[in-house]
This record gives sequence, structure tokens and C-alpha cells, in this order.
Amino acid sequence: MIKYKVSEVAKDLNVPSKAVIEAIKECCGVTKKSGNVLTDQELNVVFEYFTQKNQVENFDKYYASRDSEPEKAEKADKPAKAKDEKSKGDQKQGQKKNNQQNNSQKKQDKPQDKKPAQKAQAKKEEPVIEQEQSRGRVINTRAAQVDIERYNEKYDRMASEKLGGGKKSESKTTTQKQKFTQRSQQRGKSRSAKRETEKERLERIAAERKAKPITVSIPDEITVGELALRLKATAAEVIKKLFMMGTMVTVNDVIDFDTASLAAMEFHAKVEKEVVVTIEERIIDDSEDDDDNLVTRAPVVVVMGHVDHGKTSILDAIRHANVTSTEAGGITQHIGAYRVNVNGNDITFLDTPGHEAFTTMRARGAQVTDIAILVVAADDGIMPQTVEAINHAKAAGVSVIVAINKMDKINADPERVKQQLTEYGLVPEEWGGDVPVIPVSAHTKEGLDDLLEMVTLVAEIKELKANPDRPAKGTVIEARLDKGRGPIASVLVQNGTLRVGDIIVAGTAVGRVRAMTNEKGEKVKEAGPSFPVEITGLDDVPSGGDIFNAVSDERLARELVEQRKEKQKEEQWGNQTKVTLDNLFDQMQLGEVKELKVIVKADVQGSVEAVRQSLEKLSNDEVRVNVIHGGVGAIRESDVMLASASNAIIVGFNVRPDPVAAENAERDGVDMRLYRIIYDCIEEIQSAMKGMLAPKVREVELGRVECRTTYKITNVGIVAGSYVLSGKAVRGADVRVVRDGIVIADDKIASLQRFKDSVKEVAAGFECGITLERFSDLKDGDIFEVYEMQEYTE
Repeated sequence: MIKYKVSEVAKDLNVPSKAVIEAIKECCGVTKKSGNVLTDQELNVVFEYFTQKNQVENFDKYYASRDSEPEKAEKADKPAKAKDEKSKGDQKQGQKKNNQQNNSQKKQDKPQDKKPAQKAQAKKEEPVIEQEQSRGRVINTRAAQVDIERYNEKYDRMASEKLGGGKKSESKTTTQKQKFTQRSQQRGKSRSAKRETEKERLERIAAERKAKPITVSIPDEITVGELALRLKATAAEVIKKLFMMGTMVTVNDVIDFDTASLAAMEFHAKVEKEVVVTIEERIIDDSEDDDDNLVTRAPVVVVMGHVDHGKTSILDAIRHANVTSTEAGGITQHIGAYRVNVNGNDITFLDTPGHEAFTTMRARGAQVTDIAILVVAADDGIMPQTVEAINHAKAAGVSVIVAINKMDKINADPERVKQQLTEYGLVPEEWGGDVPVIPVSAHTKEGLDDLLEMVTLVAEIKELKANPDRPAKGTVIEARLDKGRGPIASVLVQNGTLRVGDIIVAGTAVGRVRAMTNEKGEKVKEAGPSFPVEITGLDDVPSGGDIFNAVSDERLARELVEQRKEKQKEEQWGNQTKVTLDNLFDQMQLGEVKELKVIVKADVQGSVEAVRQSLEKLSNDEVRVNVIHGGVGAIRESDVMLASASNAIIVGFNVRPDPVAAENAERDGVDMRLYRIIYDCIEEIQSAMKGMLAPKVREVELGRVECRTTYKITNVGIVAGSYVLSGKAVRGADVRVVRDGIVIADDKIASLQRFKDSVKEVAAGFECGITLERFSDLKDGDIFEVYEMQEYTE
């Protein structure tokens, strides 16, 4: 099927497209556009419509107009007629030539005995051509010859008719013809008459700028080249202006807004400040809420305190549920969020772990809450983690309510607890302070009502409000990866309302909320302010403490997440200084290292565990030693890559690195420490953490030698027939025997032979015989690492 558009039909019918569209609408009731394709039925209708519209009763008028044309031609001017006759004569002559060429072609194609017939044929054809010429124009497409003069005469005639209607003389007409100037004709002529000088051009541009000043928008920072483009000037002009202002710059230099605006004013341009709107500003609404839109919200309460002081038990008693039994060993492993209704008022509780390993999670819990309940055991008093909890609560600026738990115990001493609280800046109300202290017992439920009343009272005083009629904003409390449901995040909505189907951005994770469940596992459609829910639908697991926002544009949200990931990657790799034991104390002082990551490699698994436990015990208040990987065998390239990626140091115990690993470690700046005695390892790392590491002796590797074969010589012992791989082998130097990456002996080279001669050293690429002082259990393939210990002063 041929696709026939409305515009093409109109062109063929010599009517406007609008007429065709109206005809289709009138006959078919369909509205078309000029680019639409017509169906066969619509095409037939259009042809029928315009055929009827343009039909005439008879053709007398048409024949009369056709007969009158020769008379008009006779009245035309003589020069034009002469030209027409000449062109006709040329045309006839050209046709005769074409016929002759055709005839000669036929002569070549046909046998010689048919020549008379061809001549007769040619003679007969001439009058036929004359006859056809009188009837109409005949074009012989078989001929390759083109008469260009005929076309030139035709254009001359058309030009004369256009200029004077054919009444002017031929000489006049020829003078009016357009002349095409060629470069060859312009040679020798002065160009100054046509082209302006550079000075005149600059003056003209400056005058135009003054007459009609341009408006340029300039950001906070802009390059000189970009400024020149916006000012529609050359970079040299802008640099000249800046030089005159006393600013030395090049085309790629970045200048601030003030300098750029002063330069733009020199060009008589109006300057506007370009406001760069980030994706975050476009899709995240951070506007302040009006007081009319705010409604009272439930307080968010965090329960903090030392491990095993009864935080979860108090929450159990309040919720009338048994949560403690579900935790591993009765210790809370994650942040749980629960809503409790007390006398018609909702309270949201966050239960944070109290064990020392969950310090970071406890800090997250304090950041999103309004009120902190500090649980202190009446028999134990304030413990180290209690002090941490107090500091977190103070840093977050939340109101503190102290609950003295385990009042049912015989050795409970609440007065001692109050005394200890004053030492950390928490003065009880009965002692004239502002901190409510409530004695409670999770076991007997004593004092729990007083505690909840106090929470409600503090919440009323704080006047906690939020706007539910806006996109949701809140904090990710905890997140995990579920095998069946994918990334799951526990979030606390702090403002607005989160609904199923909303697009949310949480740190470097983005997605659409597929399902929401509350703390009881019930599915909910929406969550308002102070409402904790568990959501699914994110593409990645967010970090605890990340702020989440509900946004409207998913494409821009994904673009924003990509930008955040790139920024995070740049910060992680670009600004990272590799930690070594030498600079560890300096980085600790600068606050850059809070955690010393260590990779442990040893000869046996027992050594790995021993070194791991010994190192992790070195953790103190300023830095925590974290063994991120432990393994058996030589230090490989993969260990160096892991150390480089995680900014860790490698501790080798009775093992050596292979050559590739050693080379990569040196290139990437990874610190490798190799020990034979575990106490040396512990002492050196402890000294580095205290800033007292000052080694005065260092090991310098001299060469690597491979044992190719071994043989026994009487009165000498075992001799290793060896090949020096790199460096050199030196007699009397220390040597380390390495087999499959494991150090099996540490000895000295007793003798070094080259053929029958005893030599002091053998260079790389040569063979030699080596005997060691003590170790003789040598095998083919053993590697001798030749080294010496050098003393140095800092």
C-alpha cells in the first residue's frame, strides 16, 4: 500500500492542504492534519470531490483559449521572435544530428547489406519529425549530446520577458543579465574598498554594544573562556579588560562573580546573577510550614542505658508484650520502633541496644527523638554505657527522663544513683534540678504509670507539631536485606505523610514504596508524623540514620542518587590518605582515623585467631582495632587490593608476600608489617597508637634467589644450586627461606661459590652454590630472601 499524505495530495491537486482537510472533514467526518496518511476510501472521496468541484459544462472555452495562443505569439516583439526561430532551427538541426547519430548507430548494429533500406528509412523519418515538431515538442532521450546554447537562449528570453515584457531590445536585455563574479576577475583589485579593518570592526562592535547592551547571566564562578562566549567577545578581549583591571588570568582560569561582573560592565553588558538550581532543590520541598497547617504529633521517645539494666523489659511492660525472649541471649540486636497508646495519646518508642558494640546505632537513636528515657539499674548505678547515653542525649538536645529500674531488688539504692547523676550534669527535680527521676520496676510494673504520665507532660510542654499535608520526610532507623523481599528499611516519618506508591530517596537508595507494615506486622496505607513503619521497594539498602524524602519525579530522583554515589566515591577514594603505623598517631590526632583496620595473614589458622584476638584487645577510646580479614598462607595480590580499598594495614605472621603483592603494596602505599614473634607485633602496633613508634633499625632487601637443585658434599653439607632472580646474593648476609609463601627458616649465608671460586656476591642472572650456617633441609623451588638490617636516624 502506497502511503499518500494530505500535503502530497494537495500538492498534486494544486490546492492548499486546508482545502483537502476540509473536504475530508465534510465528506468523511474525520479531522486530519497535513502530515497524516490517507486511506484508499478517503483518497477516492478527495479525488471525487475535487473532480466535481472543477468540472465544466463544455470545452469550447478551453479550445478557444488554445487557438488564440498562436495569435498572441505573432504579436510578440521581433527580437524575441527571431530568437525563437533561431532556437527552433537549432533544435531541428540538433534533432537531425541526433537522427544521424542514431542512424549511424543502427548501421553499426545491423549487417552491411541493409544500408539502402536504412537510408530510405532515414529519409522517410525526416518529414515525420517535422510533422511531430509542428504538433508538439519531441525529446530524443537516446542521444548523449546536450545543446547548452538552447538553454542559455531560453533563460535570456525569460529574463527579457520579466524585465520588460519582451519589448526591450536584445542589447538592453543582455546588459541586465546577472554577472557571476569570479576570483580570477577580482585579482589585482584593492580589497580595502570592500573589507573593513580590524580597528573599524572592533569600533563597530563596541558601538553596537553601547546602542543595544546584551544581558548576561553569571554564576558564582565562571571560566574566562565561558565569560567571553556569553559576552559574544573574544577571549583575548576579556583577558585584556581583566589585565587592565589588575587581574592576571588565562583563558581557562576561573574567576568569581564580582570580577566577572566588572569585566562584563566594561563591555556595556547588563549582569544578572545566575541561580544554579540543583536536582535536590527541584524535587525536595524544604519550605517552612505555616502555623495554620501544623497539628500536634506524638512524641518520639528513646530508651537508653547500660546493657542488662532493663530497657527492653520496661518497654515490654508498657507494651504488654514479650519482646525480650525473642532477642538472641536477651540482648537487643536492632532498633525496634513501637507505638503505644497511653490515655488516648500515642507515644512512639525506640528501643536502642545498650551493648558497647552498638554505640553507633545508639547515636542514631538519639538523633531522631524528642525525649530520652535513661534507664539506670538501682543496684548497679551509672555504668560506662550509661555515660555514653547521657552524652548522646545531650548532643542531640533531647529532654532526659531518668528511670531508676530494678527497685524490687533488695540492694536497690536510688539515692546513690541520684548522687551519681549530679556528677554528669543531671540534677533531679527533688534536688532542685530539671531532670525528672522516676523509680520503676519492670518486674512488678511499679512506677510505670508515673513514667508514662511524665512523658506525656514533657511532650505537652515541648509542643511537638508537624504538618501531615505535605510530602513525607523522616529518618531511616535501620535497614536490612531480606532474601525474599529485598531491601527493607525501618523508617520514622518526622513530617508529612508517607503513602504506598510514593517515590522516596533515602541517601543513595531510591525506589517506590510497595508495602508498609507497622510494628505488629499489619499492612498500612499511609503513615503520618511520628509513625514508625517498615517499607519495601527500595533498590538498595540505605544506611541507618539517612534522611529520606518523598519526591514527585522518579527520573530526577534516580539522577540525584547517581550524583550522591559519585560524590561518595570521590570522597572515599580521592581524599583518602593511606594509613601506616608511622602516620597512625598523626591521623588519630587529626581525627581522621577512628578505626585501625588490619588484615592478618599467618602460617596456620591458630596463629590467625591468636593475632586477631590480641590486636582487637588493643582498642581504646580514641581508636578501635578492627581485623577485617584473616587467612592462612602467603600475602597475595587480593590481600593488597582489599587493604588498599579499605585503608587497612597488613600484618604477616610467619609468612611473606609474593612478588606481585609486594610490588602492588609499594605502588598503592599499603603498609605491610611482617613478624615472627607475636609480642613484637602487639608491641609495635600499641606503640604506634600511642605515638611512640620510632624504629631505628629497618630491613633492606638485597635480592631473591631460587634453589634449583640440592646436592651433598662431604665435609661441607647440603649445597643449594641456585639462580639469582633479582638483586644480588651476598656472603654473610641474612637469608630467609620461604617455601610456598611460608617462612620455614631464618639463617645466614655461610658460603657462596661461583664454579670453583668462593665469591663475596653474585649478581642477578647468574648461578651459584649456597650453603647456610644452620638450616640444611632445603628443597627444589625454595626461595632465599637475602636481606640486611640497617640502622638509621630520623
